[in-house]
Amino acid sequence: MADKPRLTTTAGAPVPSNQFSQTAGPRGPILLQDYQLIEKLAHQNRERIPERVVHAKGWGALGTFKVTHDITQYTCAKVFRPGTKTEVLSRWSTVAGESGAADVERDVRGFSLKFYTEDGNWDMVGNNTPIFFVRDAYKFPDFIRTQKRHPKTNLRSPEAMFDFWAAQPESVHQVTILMSDRGIPTNPMHMNGYGSHTFSLWNEKGERYWVKFHFKTQQGHAHYTNAEAEKIIGSTRESYQEDLYNAIEAGDFPKWTLYIQVMNEEDAGKQDFNPFDLTKVWPHGDFPLIEVGELEMNRNPENYFQIVENAAFSPSNVVPGIGYSPDKMLQARVFSYADAHRYRLGTHYEMLPANAPRAAAVNHYHKDGSMRFFSNDFGNPNAYYEPNQYDGPVADESAKEPPLRIDGDADRYVQASEDADFVQPRKLFEMFSDEQKQRLFANYAGAMGPCSQEVKERWYAVLERVHPDYAAGVRKANETMDSDVNAVPITDDTETEAAE
Repeated sequence: MADKPRLTTTAGAPVPSNQFSQTAGPRGPILLQDYQLIEKLAHQNRERIPERVVHAKGWGALGTFKVTHDITQYTCAKVFRPGTKTEVLSRWSTVAGESGAADVERDVRGFSLKFYTEDGNWDMVGNNTPIFFVRDAYKFPDFIRTQKRHPKTNLRSPEAMFDFWAAQPESVHQVTILMSDRGIPTNPMHMNGYGSHTFSLWNEKGERYWVKFHFKTQQGHAHYTNAEAEKIIGSTRESYQEDLYNAIEAGDFPKWTLYIQVMNEEDAGKQDFNPFDLTKVWPHGDFPLIEVGELEMNRNPENYFQIVENAAFSPSNVVPGIGYSPDKMLQARVFSYADAHRYRLGTHYEMLPANAPRAAAVNHYHKDGSMRFFSNDFGNPNAYYEPNQYDGPVADESAKEPPLRIDGDADRYVQASEDADFVQPRKLFEMFSDEQKQRLFANYAGAMGPCSQEVKERWYAVLERVHPDYAAGVRKANETMDSDVNAVPITDDTETEAAE
C-alpha cells in the first residue's frame, strides 16, 4: 500500500473496501448506508451520455497544423500567419449509423477539426465530400430521418432514402459520390476533408473574400468495394479505429495538405451557379487551389471518452479573420450544432477539456446551470453582469469583421433553374471510367434492392436528367442484380470534384 495511491470517494474520503458490499451478516441483505456501492452503481448508470443525433460513430486523434504558405492577403486570422503551429483535435465519423455501427459501411464521412488558436477555438466541421445532399436546412431533419431506423420495422429503409432523394434532385450529386468508389474509404487516413460550405476570410484592410477549405490526404485515396467491406465487417466492426490508433502508435502519422479556393466578394453574383449552394462545387479551373499548410495527426488521446466523445465541434466557433457566408445550411448549423451540444453534454460543454480554449484569457458572462464546475468571476465576484462598474470584461471592437453584404426581399426562394442541379453530377459521371461506372451501377443495385418499383422509377427519372447512360446503367443493374463487378479491385485515384 505504501507505494500505491490511496483510493478515495469523489469527495476525497478514503475507501476501506472496493471488493465487498456492506451487508447484514455474511449472506446479506445489503445495507442502504453502503454509500460507495450506491455511488458506483449510480455512476455506472450515467456513464453513457446520449449519442450524437448524427455522426454517432467516430474516431479521433490529436495533432498539429503548420502554416507553410502566406495567405495574409486574404485573412488576418492568426492561425494562418506563416510559420504558425497550432494544436488540433480531429474527429472522423459516419453520418447515419449508431455508435455501434460498422466502420466500413457505405456512407458519407464527417471530417471535423478543432484548432486551439491564440484567439480562441476555430472549428472546421465538414465531410469527406465537397458537397452535401441538400442546400437548405429546412429539409435537413427530414433527410436525417430517412437515414435512421423506420418507426415500425426499426430497420434502415432504402425505400425512405430513395423516395426522399427522388423528391430532392439536388441530392443526385452527393448520391453519385456516395454510390461511387468513394463511398467506402478504407480508413480516415485515405480520404480528403472539406469545409464543404462557403466561408469567408477577411484581412487587415477589412476586405472580405469567399473561401472553400480542402484538406487533401497525403496518403493517397483507397476505398473498398461492397464485397471487400462485407468481408471486413465479418471480422471486425472497428477497422477505422484500429487502423488510425495503430498507425499513430507506430509513428506513421497521417498528414493532409490544406488548400483554399478564393473568390472575390463582388464576383459571387457573376457565376452561372450559386457559390453559396452546398450541393455545388467551385470549378477548379476558375478558382484554383492555393496551398496553405500541413495537418499532421500524431497523438492518440489518453482517454477516448474525455477527449473524443466529449468533443463538441461547431461552425459557430470562428476567430477574427474567418467568417460565415449566406450559405443557408451554414447559417442553420451555426445555431443547431451548439444547441445539440447543450443537449448532449450539458450547459457548460465548452469548458470540458476537449473543448476548452487554450487562449491566454477566457472571460464570459455565462454563469450558473448544470456543469458549472469552473470559476468564472474574473477575480471580481461583483462583475457578474454587463455593463458594470467593477472592471468586468468588455467587448473588443478590434475583432469586428467587415459588414456582410446582403440584398433582396425576405421570402422563401426556390432555385431559379432546376437544370442547375444536374450539370455538375453530369460532369462527374462523364469523368468515370467504364469500370468505375459498372461499380457505380452495381452499388446502386445493392442499395436499391429493397425499394418499391415506384420509388425506383422516380429515381431513374432523376438520373435520366443527369445522363441517359446513368439511368440505363442503374436500371439494368437493378434488373440483373449482377454483383460480380463488386470484386473488381480499386486502384485509381480519380478526384470527386466534378469540376476537376
